[in-house]
Amino acid sequence: MDDYVRRGDAALDDVAPVAVTAREREIIQLVAEGRSNKEAASTLGISVKTIEAHRANIMRKLHLRSVSDLVRYAIRNKIVQP
Repeated sequence: MDDYVRRGDAALDDVAPVAVTAREREIIQLVAEGRSNKEAASTLGISVKTIEAHRANIMRKLHLRSVSDLVRYAIRNKIVQP
């Protein structure tokens, strides 16, 4: 797992630090933990569409292309533990 996180995508190394909101951080954590959109929505008490919108905005804001990029971001930034 450590090698996967370290190796990652070279594009992630070039990402300038971007502030994420507390809600975005919660969603990053839930996604990185493997929760489905439906599970995350239920946990946070919001709709699946809202989760999808937040997730799309997070990916755009952080210039990430895949969920695996998002998981690597979460681990590197200590949002979740490997």
